[in-house]
Amino acid sequence: MLRAVGAAALAVLLAACTGAPAPAPPDLRKFTAQKLTWSPCGDGLDCAHLTVPLDYAAPDGKTVTVGLLRHKAAKQRIGSLVVDPGGPGASGTALAASLAKSPAAAPLRDRFDLVGFDPRGVGTSEPRITCRSDAELDADRATDTESDMSPEGVKKQLAETTAYGAKCVEATKYGKEFLANVGTRDVVRDLDVLRAALGDEKLTYLGYSYGTQIGAAYAEAYPRNVRAMVLDGAIDPAQGLVESLVTQAAGFQDALDEFGKWCAARGDCALGRDPARTTGAFQRLARPLIAKPAPAGARHLSFEDAVTGTFGGLYSRGDWTALNNALAQLADGNGRTLLAFADDYYQRDPDGHYSGAIDAYFAVRCVDHTRVTDRAEIDRAHEKMVAGAPFLAGGTPDTSELDICSTWPVPPTSAEHAPRAPGLPKPLVVSTTHDPATPYQQGVDLAKDLGGVLLTHEGVQHTVFLQGNACVDRAGVAYLLDGTLPATARC
Repeated sequence: MLRAVGAAALAVLLAACTGAPAPAPPDLRKFTAQKLTWSPCGDGLDCAHLTVPLDYAAPDGKTVTVGLLRHKAAKQRIGSLVVDPGGPGASGTALAASLAKSPAAAPLRDRFDLVGFDPRGVGTSEPRITCRSDAELDADRATDTESDMSPEGVKKQLAETTAYGAKCVEATKYGKEFLANVGTRDVVRDLDVLRAALGDEKLTYLGYSYGTQIGAAYAEAYPRNVRAMVLDGAIDPAQGLVESLVTQAAGFQDALDEFGKWCAARGDCALGRDPARTTGAFQRLARPLIAKPAPAGARHLSFEDAVTGTFGGLYSRGDWTALNNALAQLADGNGRTLLAFADDYYQRDPDGHYSGAIDAYFAVRCVDHTRVTDRAEIDRAHEKMVAGAPFLAGGTPDTSELDICSTWPVPPTSAEHAPRAPGLPKPLVVSTTHDPATPYQQGVDLAKDLGGVLLTHEGVQHTVFLQGNACVDRAGVAYLLDGTLPATARC
């Protein structure tokens, strides 16, 4: 628990216990008082960079920058609405640019400057977390690695995970020093510097998915600096790495089951007309790919990419027709469309370039969670994962295979815990009943821990606010504009 406490707060706690005078917190005024230099960057948007300390324990040392994008308020301005889409590794500047064109966000654009930020190491922020080349990522995805628990196999697997971390150190500017300071702990500090630099006394925030973890951590660190906070597709900070992966796998199985019910009513369902046999039908399509990947244009579709592409298609009910078409195409021996789903998930563009989101994901996850190195614990987690998500059977994660984070070159900077934020204004937590990526119960738990209001959305998709559901949109917009909490708890 203490590992999640900021250095300054921990010093105060220790002083209270020992009677020693507490040292003054680092002076961040040169960062919080900075004047942002906004420049036009197309479509009526402005871009800037926020300067922050590389290491908040040494604010007079090296600095890094956080990329920003803004759409200015059209009418009577309340302040800034800072947005983050999650990941870790996703771009907040891209989200802000999207919301700047969204009809659903029009009432918010009128009253708020929409401000997206790319968390340190991501997107337009500098430096970027970099580990693998485009070619290396393609090669890694194209090959399924089966478990080899012989002494030689274990040694090889450990060497590969260690080599991956070493590549991240070598290819990322400032190496270990930067990787040690890219976790949620440091993003939250950047967010408060951003709030001050924007001239906002209090933060108004919209976070999706991993963005809810940023929001919850900010609420803990700076509860009295919050004006309003919408957290959609919540992550429960109390869940450890193993538990979060097991529950997420079950969430995708639940979404696949819902897809099977929808699909079975169609005459052209690629998985057949019996919803009870959806998992078996998927397995019959996907498992042969372990031995023989399917042609997909100039590339091939591996088992892992078939699963990943299916994940991508399950995120939103609006993609289900395309997912069914992709599975039907695979049944005919062509993996092109399902590979395109996987490419979108990995943020690979048509020219073969990756955004870097996957490397950033691992870098943040490895410092945000307690490290897992016990193979017996991994075996038990694998059994639970396959039991809760049988459609994954036959591929990764492999039994006894240690995670990348087990050999990560820098130690964790946070630990799992239930968040507590006394003095926090009630946040609005939105959770969807069949959310595949962040299952519903996580939103229930986060709302309870933060003393917030839970808005339940009945549906099958990952995040919903400002995405076309009128009930959720009305509730979220009213709350952000004037603090009105929804009269109904379900949409």
